[in-house]
Amino acid sequence: MTFETIISICLGIGLSASVGFRVFLPLFALSVSSYFDVWQLNESWEWIGSTAALITLGAATIVEIVTYFIPYIDNVLDSVTVPLAALAGTAIMLSTVADLSPVITWSLAIIAGGGTAAVVAGTSSTTRLTSTLTTGGVANPVVSMIETGTSVIMSIVSIFLPIVGAVLVIFILFVVFKLYKKFKTTKIKNQ
Repeated sequence: MTFETIISICLGIGLSASVGFRVFLPLFALSVSSYFDVWQLNESWEWIGSTAALITLGAATIVEIVTYFIPYIDNVLDSVTVPLAALAGTAIMLSTVADLSPVITWSLAIIAGGGTAAVVAGTSSTTRLTSTLTTGGVANPVVSMIETGTSVIMSIVSIFLPIVGAVLVIFILFVVFKLYKKFKTTKIKNQ
């Protein structure tokens, strides 16, 4: 496995985690980076760097970000974006991973890309639902701002420093695990 392959895997994992917070923002970042030749995508995925994809993903990103700032609508959007995040995470891994056999590429895409995106999206959705239930939706815009900011930072770091992005994903997954464990323990004590 070459260094370029490792870097491409780290890029895919970082952007997949970012997809868990906002589906279209990391795809838009990947489109911009491909459009300006920062990253070369796999042949069948070069369309992501096209002008049409750039405009479409840019518009979708703006709509998604704005919609997440509307309490209660954000919860409805979560019901669509959680499964969509798994698909987008898989697609990002497929588009970025270089020089591997199709079996390994697809396995990485489904497990590391789709799995990471789904875990982060599920946790993010649960956080928003908890915010809605405990604050009546008042704190949801704050949650949305944090998620959007995290997605922006993760996307930028993953594109320019892919290894650091992968390390941040490990940190995020560790935090998710700790929160899950704490939530599960609290739930058991309350029963």
